[in-house]
Amino acid sequence: MTAHDRELDILNAIEDAKRSRRSFLGGAAAAAAGVVVLGETVAHAATDPAAAGPNLAASPPPGFSPFAAPGRIVKVKKAGSLQKNKIYPVPDDAKAMLTRCLTELTGEPDLVKAVSRFVHKDDKVCVKVNGIALRNHSTNLELVIPFIEAMIASGVPAEHITVLEQYGSFLAGTRINQQNVPAGVKVTVHQNSDATMPERMIPGTGVRTKFVRALTESTAAINFSLIKDHSICGYTGCLKNMTHGCQIYPHYYHTHHASPQIALLYAQDIVKTRVRLNITDAFQVMYHGGPLDKQPQCRVPYESVFATTDPVAMDTIGTEIVEQFRAENGLKSLAAEGRPPAYIKAAGDLGLGIADRSKIQVKEVVI
Repeated sequence: MTAHDRELDILNAIEDAKRSRRSFLGGAAAAAAGVVVLGETVAHAATDPAAAGPNLAASPPPGFSPFAAPGRIVKVKKAGSLQKNKIYPVPDDAKAMLTRCLTELTGEPDLVKAVSRFVHKDDKVCVKVNGIALRNHSTNLELVIPFIEAMIASGVPAEHITVLEQYGSFLAGTRINQQNVPAGVKVTVHQNSDATMPERMIPGTGVRTKFVRALTESTAAINFSLIKDHSICGYTGCLKNMTHGCQIYPHYYHTHHASPQIALLYAQDIVKTRVRLNITDAFQVMYHGGPLDKQPQCRVPYESVFATTDPVAMDTIGTEIVEQFRAENGLKSLAAEGRPPAYIKAAGDLGLGIADRSKIQVKEVVI
């Protein structure tokens, strides 16, 4: 079987929810118990280093403290920022929106200085993009390339930057390739196989996995996510882009609406110590039919970019946006459809960010 065949098999299994409880190993009962409220036993296991095996946490370079602002989000909106195809952003607008997002978030005067608050010249950086919906709704190169260029301008060697996606077709959806990134930057796909760490039991799930080499060999990760409905877990944004897009057995972590598996995966030292910044490409929003763009009429222009260091807060806001579009278009809420993204609250309970809407601050800027 070719890699492309495996890719299609996994996509179909996920989209059709064919991974039954039998596919989820014995410990899945603990995960099911945490769908609504993360139980104390699961929470302890998720945060107990001994339960997770060898310590694979990353540390910032000596003397460097990455910028962090839990619960703070900047949203920049610009009307007319989409090209005539209403899919891809105007390059100059995308860069201007990214710049305003990060300067507002950090208080720095320009994009390069703002980026330098998140990455250091001695970091090895993994840039995780998202192209599962292919070219109709993926992380846009017009947003990613200016960020990479700013990292290089801030002193990060191009050779220390890797753009990562799961499969070749997903990467192609972003239109990012080895020819259009700055010289020296690596572009790679892991195909659910390129992992060198020992297999690790994810506490509270009963399932083992490995996180992929591009992530484990990095010291920092930049997470480029989208705002999308998900047919199984309700919503897919910052958290799931890292948890299911950076390990080799993502299909085993979709049962029980992937709650709280997404939270438990993100709580792993490999992930939570590396992600420095979350940038959400919201030039479009998919409010139903995700994650594979099955119902393109439910993919609408939104012409916004978000930036935050808090993935839980961003997923809380992203879910709110999806729910608003669903209500406006006569669809049931995610909970009413039986797929509430309960993993977001679970992630908040694990201290991975702020899920309480009353404690999240969104600064909206219109340019």
